[in-house]
Amino acid sequence: MFLRLSEQYRTVVQDLVMSLQALAKSLQKLGVTATCYVCDDGRDGSGASFVAELGDQHMVRFLVSDFGISWVESRNGRELVKFEGAEAIQELQRIADNLQESRTQRSSSISMQR
Repeated sequence: MFLRLSEQYRTVVQDLVMSLQALAKSLQKLGVTATCYVCDDGRDGSGASFVAELGDQHMVRFLVSDFGISWVESRNGRELVKFEGAEAIQELQRIADNLQESRTQRSSSISMQR
């Protein structure tokens, strides 16, 4: 049972890494400073560090690895909130939803200008 759970967690980590890479690229296309650094230790372990500057010295950092998942939001270099596990993933979803909303609004305004 534990080997199965371990493999499922590794799959979740891999899915999150791919999603973070895609999110960073999407944010960059919108002009948001965002990076995603991928780590791979060569022993089936992998992870990523995602950082995005949301303006007005407001930053988010999402870390995922075989050791855990965390979300840290800060402003002016001071930590505002930190989430771990499922809560961290929910915050990542919130950013992705905001991105989708921005894209929809942007497409609508371009269509209206034509």
